[in-house]
Amino acid sequence: MKTQFHILIIGLVWPEPHSSAAGSRMLKLIQLFVSKHWKVTFCSAAAKSEYSANLVSIGVDEIHIELNNASFDDFIKELNPTVVVFDRFMIEEQYSWRVAENCPHAIRILDTEDLHFLRNARHSALKENRKISEFDIKNDSAKREIAAIFRSDLSLIISQYEMNLLEESFKVDSSITHYLPFSFSPINHKNTESWKSFEERADFVSIGNFLHPPNADVVKQLKTQIWPLIRKQLPSVKMHIYGSYITQQYMKMHDEKTGFMVHGRAESALEVLGNARVCLAPIRFGAGLKGKLAEAMLSGTPSVTTSIGAEAMHDSLDWNGFIVDEPEQFAAAAVQLYSEKANWVKAQENGIKIINQLFSTGQEESLFISKIYNLIAHLESHRLNNFFGSILTQNSVNAVKYMSRWIEEKNKM
Repeated sequence: MKTQFHILIIGLVWPEPHSSAAGSRMLKLIQLFVSKHWKVTFCSAAAKSEYSANLVSIGVDEIHIELNNASFDDFIKELNPTVVVFDRFMIEEQYSWRVAENCPHAIRILDTEDLHFLRNARHSALKENRKISEFDIKNDSAKREIAAIFRSDLSLIISQYEMNLLEESFKVDSSITHYLPFSFSPINHKNTESWKSFEERADFVSIGNFLHPPNADVVKQLKTQIWPLIRKQLPSVKMHIYGSYITQQYMKMHDEKTGFMVHGRAESALEVLGNARVCLAPIRFGAGLKGKLAEAMLSGTPSVTTSIGAEAMHDSLDWNGFIVDEPEQFAAAAVQLYSEKANWVKAQENGIKIINQLFSTGQEESLFISKIYNLIAHLESHRLNNFFGSILTQNSVNAVKYMSRWIEEKNKM
């Protein structure tokens, strides 16, 4: 008989696995808990969309909650979860003090998705056309996010680069973090047989959720800096842009004359990637792992990206194409990969190795589940060892608590 734990996940938004890598990752996390036969409840103050996953269909309870409302206190007392997962640090700030007050023995886990402060730091440096500095990284957003990590019993980190950054620059002890990257089924012979060949594929593709600023920047880069250079050398080839929540500003970039085709949301990311010969992702800022590049590998599609795009995604393995940062070299690499079959096939093979060796073992998921069991058994001593986190929980959260109480009373007027 399986141990019946109750997992409560508080979402910033309702997961949309076909809209973003974050939505896909959250659904994978939910499915991991469900696979252990644990009871799972997902709640959020956000409105659902037509693209939100149907969690009820996989046995998950869905609850709508109110932001800055004491009704959450009664809700969580009655639910009495074993584990509470906060979806990003903003949610931890808003709800962790309520969880700590009403369910003090519940394990509090922060799912960072990626380190927001790192993405913000890179964006700031990019806008000023300079290299990123320590001053950029240790910004106000970092203070909030690092505090949330210390307050939590465990924080899930998606990138090994970010694990190292937390340990080296912020002295975050590894006992309160866990590396949990993407996890996919291994690419096997049956998968590769279903892929289109080099000759059957055509055109370039780029895909990404437009609510995520790095993705919107990618399209600007392609339109203004990179695609004109590629088009000069490959005049009959097209550039296809896909992405959920695309705005009119980007739809206006559609230009059949130059082959720059803007389509909006893709019904299936794997299908549009699998039809293209090369994926382009000139990512200039961001953090975490890039879902679009992992999906390209899962589709057998080589890619050209930047050092930030490929960060923490291939370890010492050869990349699934080319890693180039400057627009001119980026365009040249794209043309070469598109035109030379031998290089293209080798890049595809590299992608298979990356997925199968780095993102399909399931080892980190098993270790994560083991950590939950260990936290349940030794929560008191774990928190005692994280003394700095206890200080932040006692003091810093009070500011959030009283602000939330003030907003709650203001809303009653």
